[in-house]
Amino acid sequence: MLKYYTSFLFVFIIAIPQLWSQITMPTSETAFRQYEQISDSMAIAFPDNAIRTFRRASFSDAEMQKYLSLHFKRLDVLNHIEGHTKFVLDSYLHSGNWFREVGFPKESIKSYLDFFRYYETHENELTSIEREGFLEMRSYARSILAESYAKLGLLDSAALQHKTNIAFSKNLNYIYHPSSINNYGLFFYWHKKDLDSAMYFFKRAYALTQAKFPKHTLNGSIRDNIADIYTEQQSYDDALPLYEENFKFFKTAINEKTLAKDIPRLISAGAQLVSTQTHLNQLNAAQQNFKALEAIVDFNETKANVTTSSKLEFLKAKELLLRTQNNISEAYDTARLITHVSDSLQEISNYADKKWQEELNDITIDKIELNFKIDRIQKENMIKSQRTKLWFIGLLSSIFIILLVTLIISRRQHLTNAKNKQLLAEQKLENSALKVEQLNSEIKSKERDLSDFAIKLTQDQDWAKSLAEQLEVIKQASSADRAVLINELDTAISNKISVDGDTQEFFERLDKLSDTFYSELTKRYPNLSKNEIRLCSLIRLKIESRSIATLQNITLASLNTSRYRLRKKLNLSEDTDLDFFIQNL
Repeated sequence: MLKYYTSFLFVFIIAIPQLWSQITMPTSETAFRQYEQISDSMAIAFPDNAIRTFRRASFSDAEMQKYLSLHFKRLDVLNHIEGHTKFVLDSYLHSGNWFREVGFPKESIKSYLDFFRYYETHENELTSIEREGFLEMRSYARSILAESYAKLGLLDSAALQHKTNIAFSKNLNYIYHPSSINNYGLFFYWHKKDLDSAMYFFKRAYALTQAKFPKHTLNGSIRDNIADIYTEQQSYDDALPLYEENFKFFKTAINEKTLAKDIPRLISAGAQLVSTQTHLNQLNAAQQNFKALEAIVDFNETKANVTTSSKLEFLKAKELLLRTQNNISEAYDTARLITHVSDSLQEISNYADKKWQEELNDITIDKIELNFKIDRIQKENMIKSQRTKLWFIGLLSSIFIILLVTLIISRRQHLTNAKNKQLLAEQKLENSALKVEQLNSEIKSKERDLSDFAIKLTQDQDWAKSLAEQLEVIKQASSADRAVLINELDTAISNKISVDGDTQEFFERLDKLSDTFYSELTKRYPNLSKNEIRLCSLIRLKIESRSIATLQNITLASLNTSRYRLRKKLNLSEDTDLDFFIQNL
């Protein structure tokens, strides 16, 4: 009979978390529909295919906060989508590119790494045509990863991505391979300041591009990079023919992606040519090329095709030429205009950097909350619809637990009565030993109570976080619903107001129960702090790391750091498990 009830109870206990998982975790198709619904909400103001969506200046503070919140929700839903492999891969690529364009390199790195991890595990689900289509994006993603790592100062990681990309693109019969080599040269030029290495990779990329893709605009980019190094070394004679060829090249070259002339590159090439000829005192040639450049700028300004940066390059070349021609008055006016444009550009840049850096800091802090705000209303409705069933299962489980405990107690009482005479005789002889055993049993019981108390306290603190999320819902609710929501929030806060008192009571009980353990630990390791001693006691009670972090009001990463420092103070070798060592002290 006892065996039957035990087995039945075990089945119910196993069934409860499985049922709860089915209620709270969305299915693949549900997640896919949620992703599309969130995307539709985002597209109302910022369509994914609109270029302004990829510009930081397009967003106000409130719009960016809302867009990021929806974007993080969408990424979280993406983890549950199955059977739409190409869709998931495209979504990770879009996310990485968007984060990069709006200036969030850390988030861009995460999305691209998710893309590569997902591709490695699901490549066999793609068709041959789809795999072919991802070749270019895999190479592009590697280059963006390297660029983002370099922006964060993680140069070793950036170099590794560049090398991986070069090896990957080597067997691809297209522009990816010379492009990856050129990007590696830019890494040495911009971030390592190693001109010799940069020049080596630029010339290697140029030779490949000239041999296989002589009309590709990458030729112009690489020529520009080589000429820039010559200019930085003041080797103007070497730079001049490259700038001349580029100015001629970009007058007719069509960009392979935009299918239009690259006006910024054309203006830049012309300005560099004029400046180089001026440095070489070839003033007649410089004046002639300047007139051609001025005509290009004037024509494109009427069509709003000239950016502020391009205008600044043009003005600097003009000012240098005028000053060399001893046209001091006009050179002075141009210099003032340069200052005005530079200050305007710098002011915009500083404002944007400050504004979005502050936004990024806030978002980083709140990211955990944002990731878990996934369609809360639908989830709550789903949970409510199953609540009766859960309570019924819980009630049945409680009845079986009580029945099982009653049977165990009854059986133990029967055995106790059978051995009662023998125990009475032995009690007189072993009275002292029994007291000690009883005390140990009481301590173990209190340890279990304390562990249960810790778990309860952790759950209460998690509930407090959910109240904060409920407050966010109140802020966004209509005035008609707000009063009801506030009353619900007030009731919830009142019910949980004792969290701080429970935390203090927990640590008081912990210290009192662990007094002997504390004394022994302090005696053997006198340099331990109070927090480290408490950490040892929590580990000794076999409380899991996440619960310990919550009790100490720190992150899991901070707890891992505390555990590492504790190992050092305890002089533990790498082969010794910290938890096992403390629990056996």
